[in-house]
Amino acid sequence: MDVTILGVGTFLPGEPITNKKMEELFSIREDWIDQLIGTKTRYFAIDFSEWEVRYKLEDLCKKAALKAIEQSKLRPEDIDLLVMSTATPDHLMPATVNLVADQLGLNNVPTYEIQAGCSGALQGIDIAYRFLKSGDFSNALVIGGDVCNKYMDLNQDFQNLRSSELINYALFGDGAGAVVLSTQKQSDGVKIKNIHNKFVGLNREPGQIMNWFGFIPENISDMDKRERRKKFTSAKEDYKAIEQHVPVMSKEVIEELLLSENWEKNEVEHYLPPQLSGNMTDKIVDFIAIDSSKAINCVRHTGNNGNGLPYIQLQDLLKKMKSGERAIGAAIESSKWIKTGISLIKD
Repeated sequence: MDVTILGVGTFLPGEPITNKKMEELFSIREDWIDQLIGTKTRYFAIDFSEWEVRYKLEDLCKKAALKAIEQSKLRPEDIDLLVMSTATPDHLMPATVNLVADQLGLNNVPTYEIQAGCSGALQGIDIAYRFLKSGDFSNALVIGGDVCNKYMDLNQDFQNLRSSELINYALFGDGAGAVVLSTQKQSDGVKIKNIHNKFVGLNREPGQIMNWFGFIPENISDMDKRERRKKFTSAKEDYKAIEQHVPVMSKEVIEELLLSENWEKNEVEHYLPPQLSGNMTDKIVDFIAIDSSKAINCVRHTGNNGNGLPYIQLQDLLKKMKSGERAIGAAIESSKWIKTGISLIKD
């Protein structure tokens, strides 16, 4: 039984935030972002003219989901399975997936929410794919998205943050994406051939740790707040470890998918490489030794919006992919080292 992508939708909140604006807002030097990261713009669910949260995660996910359903030419009531992935749910409970289901008017359907970082989108697609292959379901909506305001204390002094914390504000942005997967026969659909999803972090230190500030009471003293933030750092990133391991893991998962499909690297028309940052993605493409013209690379202009980003790549892919063409995508999560990948073919 084949599983086909019928529709893709994405949503990026607000206006693009340039590196010049990042320097104005957070005192992160524009030239530092350009040289170290290479990302030009990103989007935030925060209105910085008012310094307040404008969008919740469920808002972004609803907008992306509606676009995917519309493109699929199905109705919301045709969806019989909903899977969502995020690292930044709106609440610990209720699960954001159920808030989105409510907004979409879905009821009496199984819902699943995965807590994950950059690997989450393909993990969500993997779960839906396997449920659909069982024959018990026909049409699945898979959503992924993230919002950074869970990690961003808007009242703190950004000038006094360590570079290991500042880098995350330049790297990451907000956004959401969704796909509709179906077992229905579609002449112009993109068929999923294979999905790889492997934890490879045994006895390895995390490459990234993120903590929310939501538990810090507002009525405590500034000194107490500083002490808590010192103990519970909002973001800790081993960028050198990420630079070392992510290209290798990306190459491994792409080679595993090529082998499983018996495809040669030069026979594949499209590649969706991991999207940590503009510069990092360029390094990965060079390391894998694929033609850069075949790489679907969007992070330089969208920012790394975590669980939403692979859907932006898929949206670009569906616009370009012709009948008979093949594609391979990879997403690597450095938080505790997970490698995921997907192979696709257009009928």
